[in-house]
Amino acid sequence: MAQAYVYLTEGEAYSRMFGLDWQLLADATLTLIAVAVLFFVMSYFLFNPARKMLTDRQTKIRNELAEARTNMEQAQALKAEYEEKIGNIEKEGEKILDEARRKALQNEAQIIAQARVEAGRILERAQTEAALEKQKMADDVKREMIEIASLMAGKVVSASIDTSVQDQLIEETLKEMGENTWLS
Repeated sequence: MAQAYVYLTEGEAYSRMFGLDWQLLADATLTLIAVAVLFFVMSYFLFNPARKMLTDRQTKIRNELAEARTNMEQAQALKAEYEEKIGNIEKEGEKILDEARRKALQNEAQIIAQARVEAGRILERAQTEAALEKQKMADDVKREMIEIASLMAGKVVSASIDTSVQDQLIEETLKEMGENTWLS
């Protein structure tokens, strides 16, 4: 095999010392441009949708947390409202019992008042009946007196006394019995 040696001039040797030449620099630049274009294209088509998805997910999580907080506050408000209603129910039950007691006392007072009125009526009726009975007794006494007077008059007539004597005897008998007997 034949070896080929290339001899470079001193200027060329310096420029190729690191192995850099124009072709390599052009390839590196094109590669950098391609990587940059690929980065921007990938960023637009891959990273932006991924970022959007992550942002949407963060927003969704924030909304769900806010909704959970709102639901928790509503639940606590409902709990407080129900506890208040339970307290009101107890107060209302006590109020109903007090109202029932008050009505029972009113009914008791009304029944007692009606009983007193009825007792007054019964007493008045008894007094009226007693007065009527007393009047009846007085009338019976008067009848008996009249009968006695008639018997006496009959005896007087049988003894042939004149009417003036008979009238005088009746008046005397009535005076003896007294006017109070007739009036009572």
